Amino acid sequence: MDLRLVPPACAAWATAALTVDAPGAWTAVTAVVCLVGGVLLLSVRRPGRAGGAGRAETDPPLDAVGAPPRAASTGTPVAWPAATWPAVRGTAVRGTAGMGTAVTGQGRRAEWTPGAERTHRARWVERARWVRARFGWARAAVAAVLLCAAAAAASAGLHGADVRRGPVPELARRFATVTAEVELSGDPRLSRPHVRGDHAAPVAVLARAEVRSVEEADGRRVRTRTPVLLIVDPDVPAPAEGRAESRSNGPPPERAGQSVPAGRAALLRLLPSTRLRVAGRLAPALTGGDRIAAVLRVRGRPEPRIVAGPSGPQRLAGRLRAGLREATEDLPGDARALLPGLVVGDTSRITPELDHAFQETDLAHTLAVSGSNLTVLLALLIGPPGLAQRAERRGLAPRLGLSLRATALLAGALTLGFVVVCRPDPSVLRAAACGAVALLALATGRRRSLVPALATAVLLLVLYDPWLARGYGFLLSVLATGALLVLAPGWSEALRRRGVRPRLTEALATAAAAQVVCAPVVAVLSARVSLVAVPCNLLAEVAVAPATVLGFAALAAAPVAMPVAKMLAWCASWPARWIAGVARTGAALPGAGVDWPGSWPGALALAVLTVAVVLAGRRLLRHPGWCGLLGVLLVLLVTRPAPLTRVITGWPPPGWRFAMCDVGQGDATVLAAGEGAGVVVDAGPDPALVDDCLRRLGITRVPLLVLTHFHADHVAGLPGVLRGRAVAAIETTAFAEPAEQAEFVRREAAERHIPVTTAVAGEERRTGPLTWRVLWPPPSPPAQPTSPPSPPLSPSQRPRVPPPGQGAGAGWEPEGPNDASVALLVRTGGLRLLLLGDLEPPAQQALVRSPAAADLAGVDVLKVAHHGSAYQEPELLRLAAPRVALVSAGVGNPYGHPAPVTMAALRAGGTVVLRTDRDGALAVTGTGGRNGRIGVSRDD
Repeated sequence: MDLRLVPPACAAWATAALTVDAPGAWTAVTAVVCLVGGVLLLSVRRPGRAGGAGRAETDPPLDAVGAPPRAASTGTPVAWPAATWPAVRGTAVRGTAGMGTAVTGQGRRAEWTPGAERTHRARWVERARWVRARFGWARAAVAAVLLCAAAAAASAGLHGADVRRGPVPELARRFATVTAEVELSGDPRLSRPHVRGDHAAPVAVLARAEVRSVEEADGRRVRTRTPVLLIVDPDVPAPAEGRAESRSNGPPPERAGQSVPAGRAALLRLLPSTRLRVAGRLAPALTGGDRIAAVLRVRGRPEPRIVAGPSGPQRLAGRLRAGLREATEDLPGDARALLPGLVVGDTSRITPELDHAFQETDLAHTLAVSGSNLTVLLALLIGPPGLAQRAERRGLAPRLGLSLRATALLAGALTLGFVVVCRPDPSVLRAAACGAVALLALATGRRRSLVPALATAVLLLVLYDPWLARGYGFLLSVLATGALLVLAPGWSEALRRRGVRPRLTEALATAAAAQVVCAPVVAVLSARVSLVAVPCNLLAEVAVAPATVLGFAALAAAPVAMPVAKMLAWCASWPARWIAGVARTGAALPGAGVDWPGSWPGALALAVLTVAVVLAGRRLLRHPGWCGLLGVLLVLLVTRPAPLTRVITGWPPPGWRFAMCDVGQGDATVLAAGEGAGVVVDAGPDPALVDDCLRRLGITRVPLLVLTHFHADHVAGLPGVLRGRAVAAIETTAFAEPAEQAEFVRREAAERHIPVTTAVAGEERRTGPLTWRVLWPPPSPPAQPTSPPSPPLSPSQRPRVPPPGQGAGAGWEPEGPNDASVALLVRTGGLRLLLLGDLEPPAQQALVRSPAAADLAGVDVLKVAHHGSAYQEPELLRLAAPRVALVSAGVGNPYGHPAPVTMAALRAGGTVVLRTDRDGALAVTGTGGRNGRIGVSRDD
């Protein structure tokens, strides 16, 4: 295996990563030192040549013991000046100024003459020649490493200067308000929604751009070229002329699950290379070491204005991408979202749930443009491996009568078109280069010669864009391609020798090699190791090629024949749905992944463990019995049958009645309603956390989901509750504020055809061993329906609603979402539980004065209101007098929840208080009553 180009490529990679944001002086010194060192190594004349080598050829050799030869006629030793004698081969030297006597290691006495000096020198020249013959390559290799490092440092210095030069960095440090002309360098996209406290942060439009000119408040205008990140808030109007400019680019690439206002939709339609004139405030980038010099938050006044439209190639790419989105518009949900991502990397329709499934199964590489996309297309053109340069070559090229040269030209044009359609971003260029390497392996079958090709691709890409050296995507792409070239062939051959079918060995070796090499880096990014990555990648791989080829066919047909494009997209939807199904099924397994330290020491530990497993696996392959046993254990670890898990972990405890999930700063609780069933009260702020909690509890059916109010820390995790579970109905409060979160709940329910009802004080329900009554909120004036017409509820689901005016606190108006929380009194297995949502003191006082107060005395379990905040009604705490109080709060939350005064008040009444920020998830068991016994288990 030829590895000569690997050290220079790695040196350039490491140098670029270290110097791209280093001070300019250090970068310059690094480049000069490496350049001078490399040039000196290449220019130094080899010793032994010219005069030295010529003399050596005329000097006689030394004798067998290292002494100078004797004269041929007399046999006497040649005279040698004693002052110049070296001690060689163990010779002890002594003598006078004129002559010398040597006692050799064998005790033989020898006298040396001055003529032997040349002979001794020749001997060392011969030794130097032998060393050069063995290690002479090292000088050229070190010189290549130094020169590549010098080139990388120079390129990194120039690219890093783009971030530091000009007035923008200084203006950002002053948080200056400016008017700037910017050129978009990437597709605008929507930010990911996240919860901030009890509200969801507003979704903004993000776009990478370059500031071409900046004008301060005093009117001074400076031309520059500085990369920035644009943040456009929802209230910013569409840019002037934006509607006319973007109409030809098709519908906006919306993010699934988010409504897109008209102004924001126009911004999302803008193409890279479009120039805008915007006003906004500059701010420093939050994280260093990135190619962003500052953040520019765009203001609505004056409104943004388009200065120049996109370039011709970008306009063509925009039309093609918009045509693909239109062709896939009527496809089923997963196929509609996934197909544009498989073909051109357009992930705007990917829902958070689908994205989570792909992350859990390590299939996320299929959602981004990768080298495999290009490899599939060019393999269709060239044909099977090893036949590309033979007379019997296959593929479309020989069927079209194309020669090898014409085939190469067509392949180059196809690669160029791929880069244009997918946008020439660094990630696309990386995919094209690494895909070309994989294609070369596919076409020639000479894998051993492809490691230099991969090293060359890495070297050229790092020199072209040194910021790639710091990208995790670039690292994963190179590692995966290297595993394909280095590890996969040997593993495939080993499996073939053990009787595995050739096609299966190729796929299995490729997936396993890529997973083994990339797993440590993925663990750094996600703090998790997937246990289902290899089987999921094997199952999905069979559908990637058909989906990609049909998707690109639909992309090409859309501009000329949309009906044909829609038919091709429909055909491509079947393999796309298969891939999505594999991802969802794998992610739904209880043991799909295990938590792992998300740090480089953790990655190193995983790498060591992986090497140990691989070495042990080579021995285990000789023992089929042990392999079968380990396979069964792995299946049990991934599927985690509930009875087995309960025996091993003790969670959930047998006979649990109520569970409080650890979802951070939010609420998510579960009431056991039979085998595999549970009534869920609130969904928390994070879908992944509540989904994991319900999975560990074994909940697969939800007869009712109660959302006490619409704050994000109670409803943002709704997709996690709905993920892979049958939810019969959703019940909410009538106070639909915040409006965007209420709309989010209605949209999620409508997409899954789940009926939504409104809770009213006094209604009673029953399911399985559970009975409960709604204590709050009181009836309110007729409100707008919270969902489209829903299917009728069954008699067991239909609540008993009190007559108007007879509910608790009738006529009371809430001051905010917290006071409109749904409060429940639950009875199960003899336990009485009081769930207060986020009720504030005004609502708690009204509840104490209501007729329902008589039933609140002496409850067994209290879910403390509003995460245990200091705002509690003491009279309600004294009336409830709970035996156990549970508080849901996040570790280190900025609100100080739970408040010490609330904890002290509860403990003063003899209540046992537990909290999720310290105790983790909690489960209540036992029976109620004065003599009943209550147990609380922790999920450690």
